[in-house]
Amino acid sequence: MKLVKSLLLGSAAGLTVVAGAHAADLPIKKAAPVEYVRVCSAYGAGFFFVPGTDTCLRVSGRARFEAGYSQGYSRSGNNGDLMGYRGLGRLNLDARTQTAYGTLRAFVRFELASRTGAYLNSGTQQRIANAFPALGVDTFGRAQQYVNVDKAFIQFAGLTAGRAASFYDFYAHDFEIIGTSLGSDVASTNLLAYTATFGNGFSATVSIEDPTFRKNPLFGTATAGNAASQFAVFTAAATNLSPVVATNAAGVPIGEAFYDLRQTNRMPDFVGAIRYDAAWGSAQLSAAVHELNAQNATTVLTFGGAAIPAGTVVTPRVNSEYGWAVQGGLKFNLPFIAAGDSLYLQGSYGEGAQIYTGYSQYIGTYTASAGNTQGSPFAAYFTDAAVNPLTGKMELSTSWTVVGSYLHYWAPEWRSAIIGSYGEMSFGKTSRALLGGLNFNGLGNPVNSPGNFLFSAALRDTSQIVAGASLIWSPVKDLDIGVEGLYNRVDIKNGRVIDQNKVPGGVAAAVNAAGLPVAANGALLPTTNYADTFQVRMRVQRDF
Repeated sequence: MKLVKSLLLGSAAGLTVVAGAHAADLPIKKAAPVEYVRVCSAYGAGFFFVPGTDTCLRVSGRARFEAGYSQGYSRSGNNGDLMGYRGLGRLNLDARTQTAYGTLRAFVRFELASRTGAYLNSGTQQRIANAFPALGVDTFGRAQQYVNVDKAFIQFAGLTAGRAASFYDFYAHDFEIIGTSLGSDVASTNLLAYTATFGNGFSATVSIEDPTFRKNPLFGTATAGNAASQFAVFTAAATNLSPVVATNAAGVPIGEAFYDLRQTNRMPDFVGAIRYDAAWGSAQLSAAVHELNAQNATTVLTFGGAAIPAGTVVTPRVNSEYGWAVQGGLKFNLPFIAAGDSLYLQGSYGEGAQIYTGYSQYIGTYTASAGNTQGSPFAAYFTDAAVNPLTGKMELSTSWTVVGSYLHYWAPEWRSAIIGSYGEMSFGKTSRALLGGLNFNGLGNPVNSPGNFLFSAALRDTSQIVAGASLIWSPVKDLDIGVEGLYNRVDIKNGRVIDQNKVPGGVAAAVNAAGLPVAANGALLPTTNYADTFQVRMRVQRDF
């Protein structure tokens, strides 16, 4: 046994030596070197080198909860929501590479949100294709998912190309929990721009921007065939028609041509801005040109509603017009009051370019008219132009806004903002009177039904106030817990309108001896010349 055991141990030892010798003779495959993520300090905190490249990347984002209470006057239809809620997530990717021509940058931001209830469920975002609604019995118009490629642009050697904030904008609601003061704020549009830097804080930008995100509807919405009583609801894919008087070859009026006023993209908006940045703050002067256009006539009818054969009438063509806007803004840094304090002042004026002045910012954009709250006494109008039915020429609306916003730090972790804004919007009187003469779109004939005409809110000049204040607590870095209150009031600049809150759908059939509107049964109709509302909302936000 001892002999056998010795032989086995010897054999094992011999095999081990042989195996070790053979392993030593084999080539060794070297492991790939481990490349660790390195900090990139060239562009500020949070950047790191993408392994294997010379590109620096920063990943950041935001999580936010919001809740709001909004005053309402009506529970009819889809009204009745007083509360609203929103959960929002944001992801930012910022990639930068140093080149012989300077920094090459690509920036992408995605935003996703679930929104419900009054106001936080945004019709504006739905109209511009950034959101989609729930379809349930209890959720339609109350629940909404928001999906937006908020930013996706490239910057290189002064060039900015992609989806970015409009270069026209300046203040853009920097100090507000939810941007609603009057003023332009188009945070996401498609553009191609070049910025020249002159030194000493001066720069200038020329930008070609997507006109889609600045198009507010022209005044229309009648259904061809019976201009006096049938009207298309201004919803997705609805027609937007306006009449122009048609004549025969002798110039005698014989009917109406209904022109399609839905606007198409024929040319971009042109934006220019001059900016100055210094230790004391910033200043900017910007301007924009915006095309308004119309399509061909869809139908030509006699005044009685019968079809007129093509080629037997002469109709003025609705030619394109060009709206424009200018804006000036100042930002003052006020560290002598408290560290971080600053003040914005801004004013804008435009013709046929209401979204550039931001008059509809609080109530809602991309719609011809809207009320400032559920069951509002009347709807304010925001159309960029109305077509004169005799000449076929667009009469552009005018609008202007001013805003001031002051941010004050009570302590490093406590801050407040005070916001005040005012604006006015006016429409061409000629078009309103002539469209009323055709009983178009609820205006009423100024001769046959003067009550309806005088007390209709359509194309009425208005003024508007939006003011508010906030208090935000930041107990730790990048965490905000805040509350904000806002007040809005819209005034009819001249005269009064039927109070739709008290008599929904009320129309003045006539005017009594005292000049007051009465219904068809002779009952006196209530009127008003203003509509006001308020909101309170809060947020909890973490940036990272």
